[in-house]
Amino acid sequence: MRTTRGPKRVDVIYRRIDDDYLDPLAFRPDSSLGVPGLLSAYRAGRVTLTNAIGTGVADDKSIYPFVPDMVKFYLSEQPILNNVPTYQCRKKDDLAYALDHLPELVVKEVHGAGGYGMLVGPASTQAEIEDFRQRLLAKPDSYIAQPTLALSACPTFVESGVAPRHIDLRPFVLSGKSVSMVPGGLTRVALKEGSLVVNSSQGGGTKDTWILEK
Repeated sequence: MRTTRGPKRVDVIYRRIDDDYLDPLAFRPDSSLGVPGLLSAYRAGRVTLTNAIGTGVADDKSIYPFVPDMVKFYLSEQPILNNVPTYQCRKKDDLAYALDHLPELVVKEVHGAGGYGMLVGPASTQAEIEDFRQRLLAKPDSYIAQPTLALSACPTFVESGVAPRHIDLRPFVLSGKSVSMVPGGLTRVALKEGSLVVNSSQGGGTKDTWILEK
């Protein structure tokens, strides 16, 4: 890494791009996002990649319903937190439920990210709901549906002054010989009034977060 004090060795890279774009010498040759030769350094054990190659499978939202089973299988424990009920629209009964309750549900693309390609039923017009109904009927295996959650709200400074906006918290937990929570976290905020979409790509923002006890 080039710094103001000259080159500095990097031991760990936190990856935020897809596998295909990671190294143009190993994957897509037209990628200008990755680092040429990175995979060779990784194979030689000279650098560690968090979000290792292949872990993107966990981004598929069809994985959601299986999380409790994963906890039981790998840890032989019961999950402490309940999972959000998830309807897999590729299943006939789940699709029928989703179609009957679209105004109440959040519908997401299984491969979607950034808040794109989703329907928030309670905040959508009838025309938007009917448009999504046709999408579900055309490609049911591409979508999952979940109940609309009641996100917490927090005072937020916006153009009109201080007003409540919906937020969600993403804590960061380190797992090694022991499990520990880092003192910071990411609180995402939906800056649009009434919105439940906190993604920055959809106009969301962030708040400073401190973990005071763990």
